[in-house]
Amino acid sequence: MFTGIIQTVGRVARLEPRGGDVRLHVDTADLDLADVQLGDSIAVSGVCLTAITLEPRGFSADVSNETLSLTSLGQLKAGDPVNLEKALRLADRLGGHLVSGHVDGLGKVVSITPDGRSQRWTFEVPAAISRYIAAKGSVCIDGTSLTVNEVAGSRFGVNLIPHTVEHTAFHARRAGDAVNIEVDVIARYVERLLASGGTPRLDEAFLKQHGFA
Repeated sequence: MFTGIIQTVGRVARLEPRGGDVRLHVDTADLDLADVQLGDSIAVSGVCLTAITLEPRGFSADVSNETLSLTSLGQLKAGDPVNLEKALRLADRLGGHLVSGHVDGLGKVVSITPDGRSQRWTFEVPAAISRYIAAKGSVCIDGTSLTVNEVAGSRFGVNLIPHTVEHTAFHARRAGDAVNIEVDVIARYVERLLASGGTPRLDEAFLKQHGFA
C-alpha cells in the first residue's frame, strides 16, 4: 500500500525489452533506498512494481505486457520523469489516502489553467472509471493523491498547488498526455456490496455490543 504522497521525481534510466515484457531501470535521484530490500514494492507513477535489483541511486523492475498495455508505463522512454513512492509502513503518516498501486485505467489531461499561484487541471477518463469519481473525494493520478473539485460526466477537475507541480512529474505534463488513474478503493468496495444485492450495514451483534441497538 501507498499514500499518494510523492517522495521524489526519478528518471527512466533505460528500458530493456525482454520477450514481450520490459525491464525498467529507474534513477531514483535523492530517494533513500537504504530501507528497501529486494522484492519490496515501489510505486512508479502510481504503478506498484517489485524491485528486483537495487543500486545506491536506482532500482530495476520487470514490467509485464499487461501492465505496459494498461498503464502509461508502456509509453515511457529513457529520460522521462516518474513519480516515486516507497511502500507504506504501519508507523508512517497517512498524508494522502490509501493507494494500492493497481491502476484502474488511463486518463487524459484535457486542460491546465492558472488559478492564482495554483493551477486548475481537467482530466477525462473512460466511463467505466468516471462513476467512481466524486466531488471532494480522493483520486490517485500518476501516484499522486488529489482531491476532486468537480465532476462533469467523464471529466473532473483538481487543483494543484505550486509545491505539487514542482515536486512531482506534473511539471512535465501537458494537455493531451496520458496519466494513470486509480480510484478510491472505498468506492470499489461500496459498488461490490451494492452489486451483491444487499444493503451495506453493520453487524447487529456489533451494534448491540457497543450500545447502538
